[in-house]
Amino acid sequence: MTMAHLRARAEAAVASVVAVRPHEMRPLMSSAATFFFILSAYFVVLPLRDEGAISLGLDTLPGLFAGSLVLTVFAAPVASLAFSLPSIPKPRVRITFPFLSWMLKNSVEHGNKMGVFRFFGISLLVFFVLWFASTPGQSQPIALLIFFMFCLIAKSSEDDSNDPAGWRKHSWFYIVVRISLFLWVALLNLIAISSTWARVIDVMDSESGSRLFGFIGAGATLGQLFGSLFAASMAWLGPFLLLFSSLLMELAALSSKGICIDTNHDLTELSGTGVDQVQNTEADDEMSSLVTSPTSSFQSRKSKPQFFIMFEGFWLILHSSYLIYIALFLWLSAVVSSVFYFQKVTIIATTISSPTARRRTFALINSFIAVFILAGQLTLTGHILTVAGVTVAISASPFVAATIWLPLLYGRLGLLWLSLKQLERYQ
Repeated sequence: MTMAHLRARAEAAVASVVAVRPHEMRPLMSSAATFFFILSAYFVVLPLRDEGAISLGLDTLPGLFAGSLVLTVFAAPVASLAFSLPSIPKPRVRITFPFLSWMLKNSVEHGNKMGVFRFFGISLLVFFVLWFASTPGQSQPIALLIFFMFCLIAKSSEDDSNDPAGWRKHSWFYIVVRISLFLWVALLNLIAISSTWARVIDVMDSESGSRLFGFIGAGATLGQLFGSLFAASMAWLGPFLLLFSSLLMELAALSSKGICIDTNHDLTELSGTGVDQVQNTEADDEMSSLVTSPTSSFQSRKSKPQFFIMFEGFWLILHSSYLIYIALFLWLSAVVSSVFYFQKVTIIATTISSPTARRRTFALINSFIAVFILAGQLTLTGHILTVAGVTVAISASPFVAATIWLPLLYGRLGLLWLSLKQLERYQ
């Protein structure tokens, strides 16, 4: 069976579940594959990151979260500036950044996205070396050079102490590597996903996005499920998970090459969508009444220096109450998610002593979350949005969070009651 035949069968299978036009097939498949590999890479390394944070002590988690917040606040506008600029000329890259000239090879023609993914993939390889070098008793060169013996090395690569007593018992090198990985993975998640969505939005219009974004989101969910299951089954590999995550980032870079506009499709197919374009224009006019911009994108880029482009998003939000409410909703959602994350890490750290078991538990929890998300996308989400609408669905989020809080509160009260009973018995 030839590759062309396999590709034709895959395209037929995709066309049976989503309304896709022939010229949209390549960007659709490439977008879904890119998100699949990005989320897989992220959730493969996520349990290792959380385990490294636990080894520093639970009291360090608020500081790590604050550091992630500060890093993303500064990184988000800088990334927006980088992605909004035109492709970097190759001679300038070679002269200014010799290393980046190799890393960005073949990425200039694809919106600099391949270079972003490859940069993060290489950084994960660097963290693999640093992790081994900072772990007591695991800095032997053989552990870094001979990959085919990774099974034997990984089984002996656990930390000497399984008790998350705090960072004071570790060397400064150990602490710096764990903190850096925690912050770097958060940055990877932000830039890789946001840059890919920015590229997808540039390629697809609002009409095609309404048809195809669900399939692309399903690819991301499948990536979360695959990465979590892989991390759960291979938790004993320890830092070698960084190697697999780096490989997945390279696959994401290769997949992103297909996220482009197909200029070779028939003009008759475009003329057939004239009615849809009129409807989309009316919808865009209605949305523009909610999201107002003081200047058009073209005018703003002409009237402002390129450095100030990174702050254009802030100005758009400040001049629109609609966007302010969306930002406030996302901020409150992040606060609630952070509280749940602290509860999860605290429970796992206090009940499980083995680093491998903790990594496996983190990965299994992420797997269950991915299963529930995928089931909801396939069954409930579409019906809820169709029947109740977006406003009702978003407004129901606090009630869902409160429902989840009840078992946690009941468990906490149960533990307190048992502790009081133990004190009464000793008295």
